[in-house]
Amino acid sequence: MDNEQDSYMTEETLIDTVENQIADGEPKKVKETLMRLVMTGTPREEAMQWMACALAVEVSDVMENGASFNAERYNQHLDELPNMDWIDD
Repeated sequence: MDNEQDSYMTEETLIDTVENQIADGEPKKVKETLMRLVMTGTPREEAMQWMACALAVEVSDVMENGASFNAERYNQHLDELPNMDWIDD
């Protein structure tokens, strides 16, 4: 990973991005996922870290492979949380 990519992939940056998605209500799935995780007993901070992991998969694919952001896969990964079997894909 080069320095430019590192700046996009910090945990703080990813969590800030997830926070912005929640505030903006877009994608809707992000706020729904946070609510679901918190309502089932996951501390908010942990839920945000998990959601940042789902976002990191997409950002990484864009940065490393020049792919387009895959919103469908992002939503699928959010649906699967707290299970993160996809993290090694």
